[in-house]
Amino acid sequence: MAQQQGTEAGSAGVAEDEFVDDVTDAAAREEAHTARGTARPITVVGNPVLHRECKEVTEFDDELAGLIDDMFASQRAAEGVGIAANQIGVDLKVFVYDCQDDEGVRHVGVVCNPVLDQLPAGQRVLDDGSEGCLSVPGAYHPLARPDYAVVRGQDAQGKPIAVRGTGYFARCLQHETDHLNGYLYIDRLSKRERKDVLRQMAESTPRYETVPNE
Repeated sequence: MAQQQGTEAGSAGVAEDEFVDDVTDAAAREEAHTARGTARPITVVGNPVLHRECKEVTEFDDELAGLIDDMFASQRAAEGVGIAANQIGVDLKVFVYDCQDDEGVRHVGVVCNPVLDQLPAGQRVLDDGSEGCLSVPGAYHPLARPDYAVVRGQDAQGKPIAVRGTGYFARCLQHETDHLNGYLYIDRLSKRERKDVLRQMAESTPRYETVPNE
């Protein structure tokens, strides 16, 4: 997910000890991944890998670890706060993030095979903030999403984890999970809104390397 332009909710019934600690040593962990990785060009809307559901991660091995390092390096090079594997052309259900919540707390982590919890209606408070995407460079548009999210999946070693986010970080978790199911944020907009976003993209110059669509 692209960086943003310009009272915490409840835990939806999830026990505190189920949540991964993605705050401790956040900067050091991101730095280590990025130092090992190599930045790759970003796929953009229209590339087929972005418009289909990705494959499940089944091998938690050195190849996956290398991919995760490259994803962190690519995320930093593009100045993003989250990136999914298909955004660097890899058909696997894994995303990484380096994102602050609305309280300014930095969260850094990786989720394989993510699934979003469905929030009870009473906890579904919408935030209509602006959203952007590394795969739709230079464009932003308001999009209403729940301001609290819980994602369940596996870490890089295959261990079950749960990640929760509020505000902007909740948006990031939802945005990246959408990517791995074959959806971009613009797929949630009206035809007129989507046309406006694509116009913004056409009129801008990406600040990072992208993969040209054939």
